[in-house]
Amino acid sequence: MQSYQTDLTQFFTFIEDQLSFDEHSAIENQIERHHLRIWLSELSQADMARATIARKIAALRTYFKFLKRRGYISENPTTHLPVPKKQQQLPVTLSKKDINYLFSLIETESVWGKQTKAIFELLYGTGLRLSELVSLTENSFDFQKQTLKVLGKGNKERIIPFGNQARTALNDFLEHRSTLAKPKTQSVFVTKKGEKIYPKLIQRLAKDFIQRSSEATKQSPHVLRHTFATHLLDNGADINAIKEMLGHASLAATQVYTHTSVEHLKKTFNQAHPRA
Repeated sequence: MQSYQTDLTQFFTFIEDQLSFDEHSAIENQIERHHLRIWLSELSQADMARATIARKIAALRTYFKFLKRRGYISENPTTHLPVPKKQQQLPVTLSKKDINYLFSLIETESVWGKQTKAIFELLYGTGLRLSELVSLTENSFDFQKQTLKVLGKGNKERIIPFGNQARTALNDFLEHRSTLAKPKTQSVFVTKKGEKIYPKLIQRLAKDFIQRSSEATKQSPHVLRHTFATHLLDNGADINAIKEMLGHASLAATQVYTHTSVEHLKKTFNQAHPRA
């Protein structure tokens, strides 16, 4: 409510200061669409965030819709007023150096440490979603083909390859898993009580290790999924293949990683080129 009032006050202050109106008539009756466009142009030139501009437009729409419904104005000037598209946020990823440092922090002397290593190898090595990782069973893996089967969003099944590092970490953990897991626990990864692992536990692990190994603004298992896709793209992988491995329904969802990759290239250029 406070932001709504502030947005309206800012609009009318600007309008009254910058434009001429008939003092004998209510200003609301004199505002036309081009007045709103002038104001929006001013906000845009001030480098205001698109989300903030969209909120201010919503406040005006609500206000003028109320006035029209009560009969205070004959026309609503906000009708068909364009709303700026939401600015796309690039996914947070880790650098290859950060990834290497993260894995160096994992101590694998204990069974718990071996499981932690296997979890991170799969998150970074396959791009699994958290829910997919939690649901893995030993039957999910084909070690001969080095693939795993997951049931993703919309109950869509997909096959994902995994590399030698993940295979080694998994084998190392599975050889000792029986000392940690209860006999009837089917999920591959378990709690220290031997029961099926739960998402918050993996989220805590991700937060801990990402905080210790990088300056990333987000620390979650999904950061490793983003990093998986971005590193594949950086190294020349086909975007359609990445789409299939991630289980995206459309290519549009995968194309965000092309922006991340381009930003990485720009940063590298600016840091390395003598005339950047």
